[in-house]
Amino acid sequence: MKMTNMISVYFRVCQCRVVCVVIALVMFSLNAFSQGKFRASVVKIDITPSDPQNLLGYGPRNSTGTNDPIFHKIVVMDDGATQFILISSDICLVSPAEYEKVASRIQKLYGIDPVNVWWTMTHTHSAPEVGPPGMYAIYLADRLVEIPPAYTEMFEQKLIDGIREARENLAPARLAAGWGFSQANINRRALDVDGKASLGLNPDGPVDRKIGLIRIDKEDGTPMALIANYAIHGTVLGAENTLISGDAPGIVAEYVEEKIGAPVLFVNGAAGNLAPIYSVYPSPRAGHLGQFRVLLGDRIIDANKKISSGTSQVVLQSGAATLETPRKPELGWPKELARFNRTAPDGAHYVRMPVRFLRINNDIGIWSAPLELFCEISNEIRDRSPFEFTFYYGYTNGWLGYMPTKEEFQYGGYEVERVSPFTPRAGDDLKETVLGYFEGRIKNEMAPRSAGKKKR
Repeated sequence: MKMTNMISVYFRVCQCRVVCVVIALVMFSLNAFSQGKFRASVVKIDITPSDPQNLLGYGPRNSTGTNDPIFHKIVVMDDGATQFILISSDICLVSPAEYEKVASRIQKLYGIDPVNVWWTMTHTHSAPEVGPPGMYAIYLADRLVEIPPAYTEMFEQKLIDGIREARENLAPARLAAGWGFSQANINRRALDVDGKASLGLNPDGPVDRKIGLIRIDKEDGTPMALIANYAIHGTVLGAENTLISGDAPGIVAEYVEEKIGAPVLFVNGAAGNLAPIYSVYPSPRAGHLGQFRVLLGDRIIDANKKISSGTSQVVLQSGAATLETPRKPELGWPKELARFNRTAPDGAHYVRMPVRFLRINNDIGIWSAPLELFCEISNEIRDRSPFEFTFYYGYTNGWLGYMPTKEEFQYGGYEVERVSPFTPRAGDDLKETVLGYFEGRIKNEMAPRSAGKKKR
């Protein structure tokens, strides 16, 4: 009898342990599932000024009206462990100091680390100047005018409010990526018989005509947002134009939105030496601005149709690196950007440039920098990248100027001689930094976590 009771107790204990193990496994699975439940949201906010503003991109000139409205467009993505914010604004550029000011506010208000806040500009040259001039004051001091703070304050506040709204409206979502192609751009480094470059058109020059797409769908499969990455200067409209406009990026985004029924974030690429095929015209009509709806907009729509259904199992991992590379010895530097400079004991100066990374699952690698980058550098990084989809987001988190390739320094010109802080070695330094990160740390750190997602 005692033996029977002992056996009965033993089995009850074993059953209890089995139940506890099962409960633990269920709780673990539910917790893992909740962390892997991808959510996203998108917000679009009109930032068109109601009064005249200085337009950045050419010489000083005030706006006299509006051709088409300009916007902040904000996507928030959340994989259960990481919340990532991507902002695309219809502005030419901002200083890194302006980015840091706004990113600091976002961190204080919402607890989002700046490494997870990417703020990119579409680079239209027909939108207001915002914030302090930064490197613009060093390169192009003759273009500076006093900027009233009212528009900047409104611009910043609408962005802060938009992020709050987006975070409050996160919903289950799916994500997919794809490629497209458009011939809406052309190399703008025109070479003369003396071998010198000037701003113009060079149909034989290097170019990047790939369109990189990330589509976010609602849980029911309908589109929530489309992120379109393409390299093109926002300079269809030239210095004679005084109408507010998103230029080609803005016109294209609005057109695609109408066709797909969801906001489109236009994210510019390595457009440092790439112009629209119609450039610097005095008016929208003269510049065939509307034709970019066909040249680029329809190509985005075609590529979007080919993207397969996305996945709700999304893992986000962001990171950062600092590129340190020599800068031109004769170049001045703004005090508010002191942390982006290092002076060695021998008096040599170095640019300390932040580079950001975002990996999405095993196949998407995105990198960004506060640059106008020559497309050859981005093209090579994409070709050598370990990811199927490698995108470069330019004009992001500020602007430090142009980065030409080593080979282009011999031809001189505006991008080399006037608006770049870099020496010929900078392009190679950047490639080494980005590829080293992609092939090393980000690849190794992400694989175990992503593999765990697949097992679930």
